[in-house]
Amino acid sequence: MEILTGRQMREADRHAIDVMGIPGLQLMEAAGRGVAEALLEEQPSLFSRPVWILCGKGNNGGDGLVVARELRLRELHPHVILLARATDLTGDAAASLRKAREAGVPIVEVTDAEAWSRERAGLDANPIVVDAMLGTGVSGGPRGTIAIVIDDLNDAGVEVFSIDLPSGLEADAPDVVGRPLRALRTYTLCRPKPALVQEPAAALCGSFRVIPIGIPDEAVERQRSRMEWLDHDAAASLLPPRDAASHKGTYGHLLAVAGSLGKAGAAALLARGALRSGVGLLTVATPAGVLPTLAAHSAECMTEPLPETAAGVLDAGAARTVATLAATRDALAVGPGLSNAPDVAREIREIVARRTLPVVLDADGLNAFAGDAAALRGAAGPLVITPHPGEAARLLGVDTREIQADRLGAARRLADATGAVVVLKGHRTLVVSHDGAVAVNAGGNPGMATGGSGDVLTGTVGAFLARGLDAFDAARLGVHAHAAAGDLAAVELGQDGLIAGDVVDRLPAALLALSRTRAAS
Repeated sequence: MEILTGRQMREADRHAIDVMGIPGLQLMEAAGRGVAEALLEEQPSLFSRPVWILCGKGNNGGDGLVVARELRLRELHPHVILLARATDLTGDAAASLRKAREAGVPIVEVTDAEAWSRERAGLDANPIVVDAMLGTGVSGGPRGTIAIVIDDLNDAGVEVFSIDLPSGLEADAPDVVGRPLRALRTYTLCRPKPALVQEPAAALCGSFRVIPIGIPDEAVERQRSRMEWLDHDAAASLLPPRDAASHKGTYGHLLAVAGSLGKAGAAALLARGALRSGVGLLTVATPAGVLPTLAAHSAECMTEPLPETAAGVLDAGAARTVATLAATRDALAVGPGLSNAPDVAREIREIVARRTLPVVLDADGLNAFAGDAAALRGAAGPLVITPHPGEAARLLGVDTREIQADRLGAARRLADATGAVVVLKGHRTLVVSHDGAVAVNAGGNPGMATGGSGDVLTGTVGAFLARGLDAFDAARLGVHAHAAAGDLAAVELGQDGLIAGDVVDRLPAALLALSRTRAAS
């Protein structure tokens, strides 16, 4: 699903109205009705608690007035606080005000701090608050009476349900200016906005749900958004079907270079992740002394010994051996468990420089390029890199806090520097291509913050590269399937005791759900 900036959303709205002939009031009615129906479906306490609807003078306020009317028609008694004079409303918002009054909705006009102080006492009754004060066009943070209202709502800790965005947030910015409203849930209209999916702004939005309002897909597609909300339906469209006449060679042969003495588990988790993601054949190349341990973990993979030092890590000549093995494989996964020894880094850099196959690079494979991200450019094969914030910081030579302060900006810098598809792991993992395309993953949970989870992801992405997907598609599908498997594990086992093996074990179920959705579409 596309993520639209505030400008793109306004342009889609304008095209629907001015070119496609859809009345603006019809879109407003659909928005308000959709939000009201979502509230009624999700919030049964609407019938037992006071319901306040706070409206501004713009179209966001007009949406809120439709919500009030829809709730009143269903025998609820919403209390509308209009943070403007009625005469300030124009166009569709004014029409919605008139209809709300005709439906018997009580509306109080609040135009200054003194008028608000008379209403504020009602917060003691712990109302459910529907926020329709400010829309997606705001910038610079909340001001005036609305800023006072927002502060009081935040301080009171009431449950807030925002329409489109929590009031005071900027639609396109991850940064938080001033003190915007904190919502429990956001009902965003037509498509998600960037602030909903980027921290720290996203933390103020709660969970969100997209409400269709009747803007045709054609009007949205005209905006040519390069930013995508990577949800179940989007991922399902990427999963290739399996042909009844196929064989193991049909689904690719992945070569993985992973593991060292004491870190055989990283290679094993990569292997299991790849096999559970449908790759046809898998060979793991690892230091010779690691082979027995690896074979005990994964009977389905083939193994190849690589030259090793007395410490059980890659030795000189490993890169040449890998190049020979790669000549008969379809993709390459490099990094987990290889160690940070300088000689190992030299071999990793040579493996990457000589690549002709699609490659996914993670963990120690990335650390070999610390402070030298540009050295990842130049080889023939497509590249996917999968750093966590610390690895991204080392690649760019910055502090991890700088990565986390602007995750999208950091991922774009890495993509520009390396020419790779960048998977910046973490809450709402980002997949960013050097050509500007961005996907924000919808799944995952904190229980997946556990050792080995990234190794599984490397295997999953590597499997889809070997199966023939291009780098951006393999990264998106791998990220989403991995997160979906983690969510299945968390539902069944809880988050606290979740381990990487639990994620691997649920990859088949996650892929089954995607394949069923793809088949039904």
